Amino acid sequence: MTDNPITLNQAIDAWLDAHFDAEVDFLAELVKVPTDTPPGDNAPHAERTAQLLGGFGFEAERHPVPADEVAAIGLQSITNLIVRRRYGSAPDHDGPCIALNAHGDVVPPGEGWTVPPYGGVVRDGRLYGRAAAVSKSDFATYTFAVRALEAAAAQTGCRLRGAVELHFTYDEEFGGSKGPQWLLARGLTRPDLVIAASFSHAITTAHNGCQQFEITVHGRMAHAAIPETGVDALAGAVAILNAIYRRNVEYRSICSKVAGSRHPYLNVGTIAGGTNTNVVPGKVVMRLDRRSIPEEDMTAVETEVRTLIAAAAATVPDIRVDVRQMLRASPLQPLPGNAPLVAALRRHAETVFGEPIPEVGTPLYADARLYGEAGIPTVMYGAGPRTVLESNAKRPDEHVRLDDLKGATRVVARTLAELLGPG
Repeated sequence: MTDNPITLNQAIDAWLDAHFDAEVDFLAELVKVPTDTPPGDNAPHAERTAQLLGGFGFEAERHPVPADEVAAIGLQSITNLIVRRRYGSAPDHDGPCIALNAHGDVVPPGEGWTVPPYGGVVRDGRLYGRAAAVSKSDFATYTFAVRALEAAAAQTGCRLRGAVELHFTYDEEFGGSKGPQWLLARGLTRPDLVIAASFSHAITTAHNGCQQFEITVHGRMAHAAIPETGVDALAGAVAILNAIYRRNVEYRSICSKVAGSRHPYLNVGTIAGGTNTNVVPGKVVMRLDRRSIPEEDMTAVETEVRTLIAAAAATVPDIRVDVRQMLRASPLQPLPGNAPLVAALRRHAETVFGEPIPEVGTPLYADARLYGEAGIPTVMYGAGPRTVLESNAKRPDEHVRLDDLKGATRVVARTLAELLGPG
């Protein structure tokens, strides 16, 4: 028997090679259970995941979020899962607790698919389906990384220490308040380090923040034959839109120092209003997404957005505007304690993929920030291509490349072996 880490890594790789078909089948089964959010009826997927994990000998704790809390955020059901794998001697198991977090909820598939969005179809070295990349792929990555670690340790006689936890949660699309934040607030978990879902060969240590607002512009309806008797809410909305797009141009000169985060920007995602072609619109509702770079203060950003809207609305007489914040997701900031994770992930990723692996930020926002806000060093790493665009994430024909899935699983398993192995 030997504790040689090279021998342990060889055993990890060999086990994953022998069980990769099972990993692909596991991911396909997860894709086949829809988790469209909205409507957000995600407890059935958690139950199916728990059943599949049970087949591997992993006991999944089920933590259902009370129905009234779920309804309050506009969803139908959430059950979060925790799998705890402890190594070494009780009570503290003489090592760090590393949590691996991925989310199962996903936006609806939409139109334009060439394969069934919930078919789990494998074609040309890719597995297709909604959430195949974001982020059910990392349910598979993390589960099989832990399985490989334990099998390799048993084979080589390596004595592990510490613990691994799998956190599979279900409201990332709505901000994560009933996922990781909910688990942490209730004292159900307190890991020392976290690897959170990603879809890039790079190691992500920072991400942008996001605030979403619903803007309701109130005017007064009138017959189009006598428009002077009304107040055109759409005119007010246009003034606000013009101000938003002017500000977007100004944002291009505000550059983040975090590679990959670029600059702030605003996006109007939906607009609805009016009652008929021959009626002056009395109300227009828009939904706005404001992305902030890691250097920005979230409260200052909110104040700026509200001030911009109010100033634009004031240019149209008799318009009234209500602004409701729908979501507030802070940026992920790198914490000093993440160095061991970054170093181990980079070392093993460069070995597995045979290329330099950068440390970057991303313009996305994710559940990773919720662990960071709790003071837990967190990085994002998982299965996926070099860019979001390549995976078709949130677009038709979303997919994960099978060689990326295998590679990421090897990297995570080797990283766990380094951080939880002896010495």
